[in-house]
Amino acid sequence: MLMRPEPDDEWCALQRGEIADALAGLGIAGLSVNVRDSAVRDSLMTLTTLDPPVAAVVSLWTQQCYGEQTTSALDLLSRQCDRLGAYVVTESVPLSGPVVAPAARTPGLANIALLRRPANLDQAAWLNRWQLNHTPVAIETQATFGYTQNWVVRTLTPDLPGISGIVEELFPMEAISDLKAFFGAADDSDLQDRISRMVASTTAFGANENIDTVPTSRYVFSTPFKD
Repeated sequence: MLMRPEPDDEWCALQRGEIADALAGLGIAGLSVNVRDSAVRDSLMTLTTLDPPVAAVVSLWTQQCYGEQTTSALDLLSRQCDRLGAYVVTESVPLSGPVVAPAARTPGLANIALLRRPANLDQAAWLNRWQLNHTPVAIETQATFGYTQNWVVRTLTPDLPGISGIVEELFPMEAISDLKAFFGAADDSDLQDRISRMVASTTAFGANENIDTVPTSRYVFSTPFKD
């Protein structure tokens, strides 16, 4: 993740343009770039604890997390921001998003959440509550049409924030400014019910506090997975 003060659209275009092309030129197996641009920047669901905040998230699929491709990619990305955070993750995709043309913008809002595991929960309990218990609640109570969970295994850059999980959820564009659209609610009563269920579920694994949510536009350039 690339951390810097509020990015302008010129910087965002550079990350999904020239920088993405340079990353793809390293021969990596998969690449996606999420930028906090003007299309989504004013999302109601934005939460920030990091200073500087996250301005972009770049996902790489490589043969080796410690190989030359990764080293070159991190060197390139570190020159684009005030602070770079790189993590090795295991990816789970409970809900696949739409397939779009390479480098095209994925429809909607890609909301990225940075999770921390509370000290009073061991790793096994936290993972069970997050992935096994919370996943169906998140899908049922929100208007998500794409849902990816990344469990952080280790860090690749020093002095990083203690992130335990990185979540990406896709929402309709209306969700940027409309809570009913975000939760897929039919009316105020339905909205309150969905919010109550969601809060109870996130509280069980500590995702109701100490969390960053970053609104982004998502661009997928390549994927290692076959259709």
